[in-house]
Amino acid sequence: MTMQDSRVITYGVIGCGMMGQEHLRNIALLPGTAIGAIFEPDAAMRARAAALAPGARMVDSVADLLAHPGLDCLLIASPNHRHVEQLQAVAAHRPLPVLVEKPLFTQASDAAAVAELAARHAAPVWVAMEYRYMPPVARLLEMAQEATGGIRMLSIREHRYPFLSKVGQWNRFNRYSGGTFVEKCCHFFDLMRLALGSDPVRVMATGGQALNHLDEVHDGRTPDIFDHGYVAVDFADGTRAMLELCMFAEGSRWQEEISAVGPRGKIEAFVPGPTRFWPAHLGDPPVAQVVVSPREPRGPQVHVIPVDPTLLDAGDHNGSTFYQHRGFLELVRGQRDRPDVSVQDGIWAVRMGLAAQTAMIERRVVEL
Repeated sequence: MTMQDSRVITYGVIGCGMMGQEHLRNIALLPGTAIGAIFEPDAAMRARAAALAPGARMVDSVADLLAHPGLDCLLIASPNHRHVEQLQAVAAHRPLPVLVEKPLFTQASDAAAVAELAARHAAPVWVAMEYRYMPPVARLLEMAQEATGGIRMLSIREHRYPFLSKVGQWNRFNRYSGGTFVEKCCHFFDLMRLALGSDPVRVMATGGQALNHLDEVHDGRTPDIFDHGYVAVDFADGTRAMLELCMFAEGSRWQEEISAVGPRGKIEAFVPGPTRFWPAHLGDPPVAQVVVSPREPRGPQVHVIPVDPTLLDAGDHNGSTFYQHRGFLELVRGQRDRPDVSVQDGIWAVRMGLAAQTAMIERRVVEL
């Protein structure tokens, strides 16, 4: 290991709510890292962040954080609608490498500004699409070409629990989150582009708000966030993908199920939800699987994909946050040339989510 490889990398963190705290727990698992400064305006979240990173200085603004000496990189894990303004502040005052939580932005009008920002930012920007790094999803992506002979159809299903409670309940409202198919499903649209190696040209969708949060009132307003839907996407190379989302299905054994099919056969990934939500009376939580089903000779081949319990305990995303941070750390150390997830990838994921919501609301096909 070179001297550059062994030096301690110090992070500045903007936003330490539920996801920010998951980031802190996973950064702590990586040797040669430290948290230098944290900006978190909510007192309760600030206290939790301080307990997870006792050596960090708590600051009162983004400007104060950017003025903190000794930072090597930045993490933005604030509410969705703050990402663009905070990225702009970073670009203007302290252009360090950034890992920014998804979604990259929440309104179509921000896309051009984000692209311009990335073009002039002097350091790499990595968009946090951690679902790529879930061990069963990573295995599916690794094996898909051989198993399918080239994916022609891709299906993703997420059956999960409703949105969790967050500071100010910002995730209950489209104006702050970007809407469910931006906030939640940008992960799946990113996976579609990654798995298929093509860009979308057409989005068809139906969905809405059937059950969740309709009995809640926050600051005089009822949540308007969608809780279910179907999205079909046509890609430029003629491949097709489908997303099925249900956010009132917390009794499911598998939270995500991904199926890719081609001329040679099918490959599937089965991913359990967070271990902390698995009912104790059911015994040990399920372990992720990848199943390969060739057309000939027939017969499913089951691959069990265990995940280190330490990583499962550090977050709610099947260990993926750790692997994402390991890659980002390599980028900061100069051991990688570019981010795995570019700003352009982040823009496409949001565009697809916004198109899906437009298709649902306006009941029409959206061309991209």
